[in-house]
Amino acid sequence: MNDTSPEMQKLYHDLLMQKTGEERFLMGMSMCDTAKRMVLSSFPEGISDTEKRIRLLYRYYSHDFSKEELIKIEKWLSGS
Repeated sequence: MNDTSPEMQKLYHDLLMQKTGEERFLMGMSMCDTAKRMVLSSFPEGISDTEKRIRLLYRYYSHDFSKEELIKIEKWLSGS
């Protein structure tokens, strides 16, 4: 769905392009950090850091790796 007019898209693009590459990079990193915090807040309280990393793996990458690859990565994250 795209409900943004072409004029507004151009204005937004132009405003972004006025920023330096570093500023745009930092904006992207901030957005990634915010998304990660949102995902982490959906996990049950009290789980270990290892369990958080494993849940993040599946939340972010379940469509990017095969089931076998995910299991290998999960074992590595678990220290197994």
